[in-house]
Amino acid sequence: MDSFETSILPILAILAALTGAALLTLAVRLAANYAFRKVPGFARRSAKAKLPVFGVFSLVGVRIGLSLTASGRGWFPAVEFATMTAIIVALCWLTIVTLGIGERLLLRHFTAQSVDNRKLRRLTTQITLGRRIVTALLITLAVAGLLLTIPEVRALGTGLLASAGLISIVAGLAVQSSLSNVFAGVQLAFTDAIRIDDVVVVEGLWGRIEEITLTYVVVRVWDERMLILPSTYFTGTPFENWTRNSPKIMGSVEFDVDWLAPVDELRRHLDETLAGSPLWDGRTGKMEVTDAIDGKVRLRIVVSAKDSGDLWDLRCLVRESLLTHVQSLHRASIPRQRWEHSPRDGYSPADAPRPGIELVSAANPR
Repeated sequence: MDSFETSILPILAILAALTGAALLTLAVRLAANYAFRKVPGFARRSAKAKLPVFGVFSLVGVRIGLSLTASGRGWFPAVEFATMTAIIVALCWLTIVTLGIGERLLLRHFTAQSVDNRKLRRLTTQITLGRRIVTALLITLAVAGLLLTIPEVRALGTGLLASAGLISIVAGLAVQSSLSNVFAGVQLAFTDAIRIDDVVVVEGLWGRIEEITLTYVVVRVWDERMLILPSTYFTGTPFENWTRNSPKIMGSVEFDVDWLAPVDELRRHLDETLAGSPLWDGRTGKMEVTDAIDGKVRLRIVVSAKDSGDLWDLRCLVRESLLTHVQSLHRASIPRQRWEHSPRDGYSPADAPRPGIELVSAANPR
């Protein structure tokens, strides 16, 4: 009978630990939901922490229960080591999940409160990258804690510390590029050089910052491709940031016409086009003659929009509108090529064409 009780006690202790962990998890969840009831979306987002919380409580309970009921068993040291390892992993998991929940709640709060898009994108970048830095440190500490639970590794601690200088030099040389990317990623996050959703031009490609990590930056190019660049690219290579201070932006449209083109009429048509387009933000809309050589007059139209996406569409609209207007009402404004006929050798003056200037359309030369 004593043998049976001795055998059943560890099982009962495990069952009691699991039951107590489930009750504690429920109590903590209810208390947290009540304490943060005024935070929108807390109950839904905090649901992801149920499993790691239960894991921590159950593992702690199992360890305590077994130490009270089976400390003298031959298998207890192995189980003790396994539970300690599992507790370290569970604590690391719980902390990482908690950081993720806090990140989402903070971002939602700032999104609802902030009206400054630039400030919001800066906070998003810093909070996201800060969470990743802390996560990397936690994983490193967890791995170190797991190694220290092994007696053989703990016994080697003195020798490792003695050779730490040499190991640091070798490791620094081996991961020099990786460490430089890590430091560059931290620099990007806290110097506000780029932010998530910034519009940039890199490697001759237009795109938006999709993700910033400790070692690389993901840029979504205009054709939906993902361009992955090391963090050091943005600290050592010049690049264009179109939304550094404000998403508002200006752009130009180049348009060639003939010398006979009615510039004032085209300018009035431009004003009508801009006034009727919701893409134009009303800041800048003008037409200027920037060149008049080689038989052509170059018009430069400068327009503005609230962001780069609207600017692209507005430039295309202005170009198409002017093209249609010229084709429909001012065909004489289409660029032409001019030749002057002169007598050639072997021809008599009577056979030579009449002197003068003849206008020949480039689209339909004679």
